[in-house]
Amino acid sequence: MHKFLPTLFLGFSLCGFSAQAATLAGQIFDDKLRLETNDLVLNGLGVRGVFIFKAYVAGLYLPQKASRGAEILRQPGAKRLQLRMLMEIGAEDIKKALIDGMRKNVSDAQWTAMQDRASSFARTIDSLEVAKVGDSISLDYLPERGLVLSVNGVVKGAAVPGADFYQAMLAIFVGDDPVDTRLRDGLLGQ
Repeated sequence: MHKFLPTLFLGFSLCGFSAQAATLAGQIFDDKLRLETNDLVLNGLGVRGVFIFKAYVAGLYLPQKASRGAEILRQPGAKRLQLRMLMEIGAEDIKKALIDGMRKNVSDAQWTAMQDRASSFARTIDSLEVAKVGDSISLDYLPERGLVLSVNGVVKGAAVPGADFYQAMLAIFVGDDPVDTRLRDGLLGQ
């Protein structure tokens, strides 16, 4: 596995506007973004390692910073988990990781209630075919619509409704049983 790389902050000024950006594994993430009408802040960055390879850098944007997974999962409002691909990964592997990860982070009753939505989300992931090096995959939560998946700024499939569904997906990364503890720690800003 890779050694966690610390976040490096870079500042710049443009016409009196001061902006910050965080960089990890060569990927630059703005410290703030606007998701439709919602202002979000970068909570943290982490790298997902697969064996000795770096698969992607993830950035988590929230309405307000939080340092614990439970706080993040309870936090209302829009959110964005953005994955910047560092290696090519097929849709089947992405689907397996996300759907299996969601299943691990919910009760049997919750999973039963999510079946139709999970199937819809799986079909959307299938439509991606392959995530290429340099692709940016955003998993957004918009309270009025649900989970919206986009690749390089282009929305894919229909939104998947329900805060519970987005929480189950986000728990893969910041929950009690994360896919990668170093990735979770980075997303929590640690």
